[in-house]
Amino acid sequence: MTKRGTTRKAAASGPVLSTRDLNRATLERQLLLQRSSLGAKAAVGHLLGLQAQNVKPPYYALAARLDGFGPEELSGLMADREVVRIVSMRSTIHTHTADDCLILRPLVQPARDRELTNFRTGLAGVDLDRLATLARELVEAEPRTMKQLREALIAEWPDADPQSLGIAARCRLPLVQVTPRGLWGRSGQVALTTAEHWLGRPAEPTPAPDATVLRYLAAFGPASVKDMQTWAGLTRLRDAFERLRPQLVTFRDENGVELFDLPDAPRPDADTPAPPRFLPEFDNLLLSHADRTRVVPPEYRGRSWVGNMLYCTFLVDGFLAGVWKLEEGALVIEPFDALTKGRRAEVVEEGERMLATMHPGTSYDIRFGTVIR
Repeated sequence: MTKRGTTRKAAASGPVLSTRDLNRATLERQLLLQRSSLGAKAAVGHLLGLQAQNVKPPYYALAARLDGFGPEELSGLMADREVVRIVSMRSTIHTHTADDCLILRPLVQPARDRELTNFRTGLAGVDLDRLATLARELVEAEPRTMKQLREALIAEWPDADPQSLGIAARCRLPLVQVTPRGLWGRSGQVALTTAEHWLGRPAEPTPAPDATVLRYLAAFGPASVKDMQTWAGLTRLRDAFERLRPQLVTFRDENGVELFDLPDAPRPDADTPAPPRFLPEFDNLLLSHADRTRVVPPEYRGRSWVGNMLYCTFLVDGFLAGVWKLEEGALVIEPFDALTKGRRAEVVEEGERMLATMHPGTSYDIRFGTVIR
């Protein structure tokens, strides 16, 4: 029997972990239960990247997680090509360390190949191997915007759909966004070259997923096979979990779904205090499990977005509790439900800390109001 939003019920053994157990374990792995002393590069590596459709979310994601973080730290790593912006998991842009860019992008290449089947009509008559070769030559000669790349490719295949040609280049090649795009306080249009060219070294051969399974559990566990498949945008990962089973421990969630974990990974008590945290839109905490109830209460599912607009969120007691935004001179906080006076004070205090980290020297009012309109 299959339950929507969870993996199949396995004939699982092991202790049952409650939703709060899973919440606290995940927050600890995500560096959100208590702030970490890690540097930005080490944190990006531990977290297996940060979702980055927009420029600012990775900076806010680290501000919520790290003690002593300043935006210039991540920006400097990007300028020095130690971290990069690239389409990887779930066909979305992530900020990865250079090493992970060259490992994780090959790992998810099967998903990018599958993505291309949605565009076969617009690519009729296009030799995809030749397209990849031509696109590589173009972007390695000089970084190109996607518009420039499409225009060059349509000259070769005038009957093809220009949008599909651009997507094919993005799927077949590991295209990174070159700086100044992504730098804090700077602006720049998206210009692309290959990861190998930007980083000066080749990508890894397509790796077996086993090492990444262990890293995923370290950052997001305890987790099911389907949880990791949701995070990676891949299928057929059960074989890797089964190979690793002898060195893992297993649990069950409250629905009987089998969960895997590293034996020595932290699993704090369910009553461990979880201070408020302000998260950016697209934070991986909310997107990296098939069953998100460990962080998102069922009654709040779908409350943090409207159409294709996803809002910044905040946590109270470890769970999604509302949304926030910065507008002219104010941090506006909208809880999904009433907060006690004590909770409101804690949220304001965390908001003040976030503002001091991300916008030092700028004065903001903090008020509770309406964010979603």
